[in-house]
Amino acid sequence: MERGTGLPPVAAGAAADALADLPPRLRKRLDGAVAKVAGWQVTREEGAVRVAVDADTSVLLALTARGTVATAAAVRCDCLLAPACLHRAAVLAAAPLAEEAEEEAEEEAEEPEDTEGAGGVEGGERPGESSTAVAEAPEPSQRPHPLPDAPAPAPAPAPAAAPAPPAPGTPSDPPPLSPAVRQAAHALWAAGVAVLREGAVASTLPRTGLLHAARSARLAGLHRPAAAAVRAARRLGEARAAEPSFRLAELVDDLAELLDLARTVRDADPADPASRAAAHRAAGEARRTYRPSGSLRLYGLFTEPVVTASGYAGARTYALAPGGTLRTLAVVAPGPPDRARAAAGSRVPGGAALSLRALGRGAGLIATGATVTEDGRIGGGAGLRTVGAGGADWYAEPLDALWRRPPADQVRAVLAHQAADPERRPAGSDLLFLDGTVAARGGRPVLVPDDGPPVLLHAPDERPELTYADNLRRLAERPGGRVRLIGRLTSDRPSSVAALALAAPDGARHDLGLDRLPPGAAGLTGVAAAPPPVPPLAPPPVEWELLSRAVGRTVAGGRALAAAAVDPELPARLVAAGMPTAAACARALAAATRARRPDRLGAMLPASPDAFATAWLAAALYSAAAAREFTATAWAGRTSLSV
Repeated sequence: MERGTGLPPVAAGAAADALADLPPRLRKRLDGAVAKVAGWQVTREEGAVRVAVDADTSVLLALTARGTVATAAAVRCDCLLAPACLHRAAVLAAAPLAEEAEEEAEEEAEEPEDTEGAGGVEGGERPGESSTAVAEAPEPSQRPHPLPDAPAPAPAPAPAAAPAPPAPGTPSDPPPLSPAVRQAAHALWAAGVAVLREGAVASTLPRTGLLHAARSARLAGLHRPAAAAVRAARRLGEARAAEPSFRLAELVDDLAELLDLARTVRDADPADPASRAAAHRAAGEARRTYRPSGSLRLYGLFTEPVVTASGYAGARTYALAPGGTLRTLAVVAPGPPDRARAAAGSRVPGGAALSLRALGRGAGLIATGATVTEDGRIGGGAGLRTVGAGGADWYAEPLDALWRRPPADQVRAVLAHQAADPERRPAGSDLLFLDGTVAARGGRPVLVPDDGPPVLLHAPDERPELTYADNLRRLAERPGGRVRLIGRLTSDRPSSVAALALAAPDGARHDLGLDRLPPGAAGLTGVAAAPPPVPPLAPPPVEWELLSRAVGRTVAGGRALAAAAVDPELPARLVAAGMPTAAACARALAAATRARRPDRLGAMLPASPDAFATAWLAAALYSAAAAREFTATAWAGRTSLSV
């Protein structure tokens, strides 16, 4: 019998519907009820989960074939107030939100054979576009969210004669936004402002507001901001449950994206085609576009475990396809973290007598009838046929080419993709391929690349069921070894790389989340007699870190904490450090958090929540853009960052 655990993932719409059914007088008691769910007994039944509130009352959750709760109607309580009861709403509010991407992967196995325009894949190339794993970075003037302190390019001279206006409805002149779309954008903005006002763990109601707004937005066609709202709601649930996987930086990113997209749609100028086009881009598409990709020749690269705070676990294998594109094959479903190792042993779809793990360790694969989504995942549709083939060593073609690209160029490409829609990023767009020597600093492993600044290696997931943390401890035990590493650059730790896989000069590969390295030499050859000296890691400007910290503390504690988070001396320090735009952001945030207005009785109340949210959003976007610039500068060799 489990207590407080075992709740299945629920669809965001199901949670929103159940909370909408709750009368206002019971909504005030929702936080207390959610806190009690951890003590209610949870048992698994055939096709369902039962939550025993007490000896006379229980909540029954009917599950889909994927082990999730799809609708609010699938949840029943046997108390007298059901369905508008506190028990049902509290269970759904406490349950993790289902991962839509993983559900799409499961749906792929049920799809019929591919036809033109139908799909079952993840990451196909758009017509005329390349989906290379690490695309060329845009020119500085084209980078998303450029630093405002940089001088703007001179405007181009006006043409002698203006061209004829495009016809309405063309890509350069999209149709006006409907009132329903604008109303949904206003609701998304208001839901995001409520989160900023209350803070991450203050109440369940802001999370509820996000789910309601996300559902309305999706119905109105605002798919990208709706996805950002659901991700933010998921992070809020992790924060309230004190999940070890919760990262404040991810919540900051999701909330900033939500507010930025909602503002873009809400404030679109009906008379300006460029403004309308930006609003349509912000709205996004309904779901991944699935396209047939024909035959694929794949070379296995590595396998990583997939474990989410919403109750999913599995494994994902990366493979190189012709043209330098990366593709992924995944087996992910609801389950505990220790399911990841078993999932890595699952056979690849399509009939090949080959496991995901074997493919990642150096085997090859030929796939016919494959379909691939925009972000690179190969689906398991009925038309897919696979057979094992010869693989390649990391030090041999075609895989060796991934490591020949200068690290600074790789980092610029990763940073460009980090500013794009998370749902559309190509497979492997966040990966770095580095050659270097292992060193140690303070008992932690450091990679000294052949070309680039030293970086600390950290575990992408420290759950005991996975082997990342133990392997990194063993790497630090005996520095000096030459390695070829695959890592992931994360936005909130710019001077650190999440270590995913490595290989020794003899070609032996190790998936650091699944393989347990032997102690001592950590299973590596070519260990040097003495570890190399590690150059000091110079920090980014302290003033920028203070602004970034104020942005995060505002989300964590709400407006009340934001008033104390901004040092009154910070704007002057930012000006002295040569960052006048950062100073303006800090000044506006401090003013917005401290502004007051009298009510009808003369009591002083916080001023406009919208002004506060706008000031926070400007500071958050600037802080994220500055982090990307500092990271790119560090990897270019002009400076380096601290951890």
